[in-house]
Amino acid sequence: MMFSISLGEKQRSKEQKIINVLLTLTTAVLTLAFPNLLYLIAGGYLLALGLMFAAFKFPGAVAALPIVAGALIFIFPELIPYTFAGFLGFFGLIMLFSFQLSFLGIITFIIAVLIVMNPDSVAYFIAFFMLTYAISNLIQFYKQWKNKGTKETSDGEIIIE
Repeated sequence: MMFSISLGEKQRSKEQKIINVLLTLTTAVLTLAFPNLLYLIAGGYLLALGLMFAAFKFPGAVAALPIVAGALIFIFPELIPYTFAGFLGFFGLIMLFSFQLSFLGIITFIIAVLIVMNPDSVAYFIAFFMLTYAISNLIQFYKQWKNKGTKETSDGEIIIE
């Protein structure tokens, strides 16, 4: 049985990127400001992320994973480190194989392992992941905005429109 997820850059709209960056930055700031409310913040982030994925027509498995992880965090707050580490592990796989973000995918795996190894600092690891992910998305957004009027042909020739 073969399972394939195909997410290309062309499928991600500008609005989706902006919403994703704002959601991620807000979550990172709230996590750093209120680490004692981590189960509410992380659960809310995952639910909002899943709903955003569903609204922007991502594949069902990709949209369902954050919703299930967020629900588990709300129901069992003591499982935050393992639930979020599992989410980051799967999210890292998606980044490695679908988005072609190998560097961020590797960082995501490292953060997932660090969360499992040191569950007492889960809030800071989650905040670090959120900040790294948001900054990466902002850099991509800026690069696309900067190269807005250019296209590259298969020969490597750049056409300016």
